[in-house]
Amino acid sequence: MSSLVLNFQEMKNTQLLYVGGKGLNLGELSKIEGIQVPEGFCVTTVGYQKVIEQNETYHALLNRLTMLNVEDRDQIGEISRKIRQIILEVEIPSDVVKAVTQYLSQFGEEHAYAVRSSATAEDLPYASFAGQQDTYLNIIGKEAILQHISKCWASLFTDRAVIYRMQNGFDHCQVFLAVIVQRMVFPQASGILFTADPITSNRKVISIDASFGLGEALVSGLVSADCYKVQEGEIVDKRIAAKKLAVYGRKEGGTETQQIDPEQQKTQTLTEQQILQLARIGRHIEAYFGCPQDIEWCLVDDTFYIIQSRPITTLYPIPEANDQENRVYVSVGHQQMMTDPMKPLGLSFFQFTNPAPMRKAGGRLFVDVTPMLASRDNILNYLGQSDPLIKDALMTVIERDFIKTLPDDNTVPSPIKSNADTMREIENNPSIVPDLIK
Repeated sequence: MSSLVLNFQEMKNTQLLYVGGKGLNLGELSKIEGIQVPEGFCVTTVGYQKVIEQNETYHALLNRLTMLNVEDRDQIGEISRKIRQIILEVEIPSDVVKAVTQYLSQFGEEHAYAVRSSATAEDLPYASFAGQQDTYLNIIGKEAILQHISKCWASLFTDRAVIYRMQNGFDHCQVFLAVIVQRMVFPQASGILFTADPITSNRKVISIDASFGLGEALVSGLVSADCYKVQEGEIVDKRIAAKKLAVYGRKEGGTETQQIDPEQQKTQTLTEQQILQLARIGRHIEAYFGCPQDIEWCLVDDTFYIIQSRPITTLYPIPEANDQENRVYVSVGHQQMMTDPMKPLGLSFFQFTNPAPMRKAGGRLFVDVTPMLASRDNILNYLGQSDPLIKDALMTVIERDFIKTLPDDNTVPSPIKSNADTMREIENNPSIVPDLIK
């Protein structure tokens, strides 16, 4: 029975294929000291596979789906609808029902729960699938929860989820769905926290979106949220939105949209202290996972609950440095009119045969020009001769005081050499050839 259902504490970080991306992250979140996560459990992908494994019609339709392209929207819609209908009509296996019932009795069957999809190709470092499968809030009672588990399974084949998999090269036959059943909390405020600014990609700036009620109003685009920016423990920017609507849970189950009192609409959702507290929580979670995070949070009676955290997949990777100083990198490939990413062998060969120290990021090579900009040497003129736009960009960086200026007499040798300099170095040092061969 343990393979059918796992609570968050029972999950291991190697069980992606059992609990999906959302489940895996919730399991890890629940283990972080000082982080509050509403309790719950996961109906693993074993349950989903039991539902579909013997259904010949399902497999026939799935085979037809794998033959289609993204452009075949009408056929995708028709086949996906039929697959969803099959999954909804199949009776949930008795051992799955028994396992869910047992866990509900532990957590309290009378409580309200969120029933959330967790696909094996979801909330990954390279593909988010955010919003592709369904979530149902404030579900009360065993029968209703079981019904919505089936709905989550079926949502693996919404048109948008199918097309997203096609666009990102995922095989429909190799993607399965787990379902999270998580105790509902009813917040006065909720929202999203990015530990790197999603607009500027600045890893040092935390961006917080906040609105009243449940987060559904925000993620569905129903309301504009407050936006707070925090850098190095200080609030550096605030934009207070007019929040006219909010989504709240109903006593009998489900949710409803309510009008917010006009006097409250332009009220700041979070206090200054709460903003800074939430920012610290975000940095704590980021440190645990080791990369920038997109975090869903809610506030209940002055306690922040974290209901999801996933890697931010839209940030361009940056070269790693051993300090926290501001740095400026210039793309080697763009200097050479090589704008496409390089393969690992090409990156390695280029680094090995070039005297300039280079760093890798996003399949490209970069030179750290921070020391030359700090000393104001001829790097601007050198790069400006080949690309005036780069010179303009570097001048803008200097004018913003992005990097510290060194004294005039403190010059730094440039790591960027011309091809002629490199050829002279090779010509004057024949021993470099056997060294390179070795």
